Amino acid sequence: MLQLSGIPDRSELKAVIDHLRKVGADTRDVEVKAAGGGFPKSLLHTISAFSNTQGGLIILGLDEKTNFEPTPDFKAGATRKALEDACSNKIHPAVNAEIVEAPFADTVLLLAWIPELPINLKPAYIVTAGQYAGSYKRLGDGDHKLSNYEIDRLLENRSQPFWDREVVPRATLTDLDSQLLEQLLERERRLKPRNFASLSDEDCLRRLNIIDFDMVGELRPTLAGLLALGSYPQQFFPRLNITFTAYPGTDKASAPGSPRFLDNRRIDGSIPVILEETLYAVARNSRTGAVIVDGFRQDLPDFPHDAVREAVVNALMHRDYSPEARGSQVQVNLYTDRLEILNPGGLYSIVTLEALGATGLSATRNQALSNILESTPFENGFVAENRGSGYSAILTELQRAILPPPIPESTLTYFCLTFPRRGAASPEPPQETSAAKDRILTHLAKVPSATAKDVAASADIAVSTARATLSKLVKAGQIEMLEPPKSPKQRYRLTRRPPSTEPATAPSRPPRSNSPADHPAAAPQPTTPQQLTRGCSREIPVSQGAGSIGLKHE
Repeated sequence: MLQLSGIPDRSELKAVIDHLRKVGADTRDVEVKAAGGGFPKSLLHTISAFSNTQGGLIILGLDEKTNFEPTPDFKAGATRKALEDACSNKIHPAVNAEIVEAPFADTVLLLAWIPELPINLKPAYIVTAGQYAGSYKRLGDGDHKLSNYEIDRLLENRSQPFWDREVVPRATLTDLDSQLLEQLLERERRLKPRNFASLSDEDCLRRLNIIDFDMVGELRPTLAGLLALGSYPQQFFPRLNITFTAYPGTDKASAPGSPRFLDNRRIDGSIPVILEETLYAVARNSRTGAVIVDGFRQDLPDFPHDAVREAVVNALMHRDYSPEARGSQVQVNLYTDRLEILNPGGLYSIVTLEALGATGLSATRNQALSNILESTPFENGFVAENRGSGYSAILTELQRAILPPPIPESTLTYFCLTFPRRGAASPEPPQETSAAKDRILTHLAKVPSATAKDVAASADIAVSTARATLSKLVKAGQIEMLEPPKSPKQRYRLTRRPPSTEPATAPSRPPRSNSPADHPAAAPQPTTPQQLTRGCSREIPVSQGAGSIGLKHE
């Protein structure tokens, strides 16, 4: 089937009709009407649908019931006038259709190319039915009414929505994390002294849209402030979270006798906490292969940490937070062949699938939230850059990891980004993998403390490898954590041991002997987990041991 972008020429028209006869039905971008009795009223639905979707071709004068043979006594001239009137006066906004009469076989057909409307003019609707009853979209070979939710999302593209700036009625300032607030305010005052240095904390937070007055003059957190900096936003919005599910196959159905999920959890908290725990869930359920480059091990994870991080941040930052969407969560679904990250609400405003990653093109549905996340601490930096570079960063990370680009999908109701999973690699010959541990310990000996990202950069290893190695070192007692185990601000340092109370005198050395009796064989040492796994081509996250998954079935 030809990919149409306008009125087809004679040979293209023949190819289109041959395809219709072969499949025996209309297609997503071609609608055929017999129109033997004049202009068909149902054609208004198709004009609206093509205008609101991706455009399409209307062919009048062929009958689907007779395998797309010409309609007897079809009057192209009279029907053309009715079609022109419909496009100009019966659809709003008016449709700039290209309409021609085209010879075919022994008759004349009427062709009309209906272009897709610009995003800021949608939806196109039937005037007599009204906007909410007369707006259609094209699905397959049919025209379907747009839901009220879909129409509202289209209307939002005409102006800036402010759902994230809404005051949360039952929340109070005590529902915000005081430590995060302190760090955020310190940064804003340091970087923007003219805007914030002379203001009180309260005025700073209001200026940043973190808090605002409600209808009775009480200061309360905004939705954006609560999501980014709240202690537990799900107290007020139980579904503004992430659900992570690892499936044993390539779809959500499970084989008889097999578990339905390999891992299943609801991830709550503020956006920094949700982000940290989601990245951990993806890493612990993924594999990490490796290649040896110049004597050093280079990790090849199924899904690069930084690429997944950008995708999850984008899903949380750009999702739809309108009242109708607050009952829907972001979904992170891991299958044996892919990772899907799906959020409510499609692409916003001028951003299209074709324009994703384009330099200088950015549109933000939730401006207040995006600005707050720029200054919200996470790992060794902040949650978001908010420079329109997130998708480009994803492409770069995947290319660096020798992986194909992600597959984006956008509708009016959701956006989904799919990462294909790395294929099974050939077994790698046994290699010594203690170099990463040695480099991490060397780095920690030079600094008071460091994050996983710090040691990864210093040791020239992936962040996922750094986290797994740090976890092993913590268990071995060689290093210690400075924050609670799941803190997004986790830092590590060498274990500080108490000074020895033994006398500092050195024992006298016995005379050297060459007698075998003076050198008994050394007792066998117990085998450690590190020795058992040394040389494996895949690193197994520490938490994947039996009984450590902690599945939560909902």
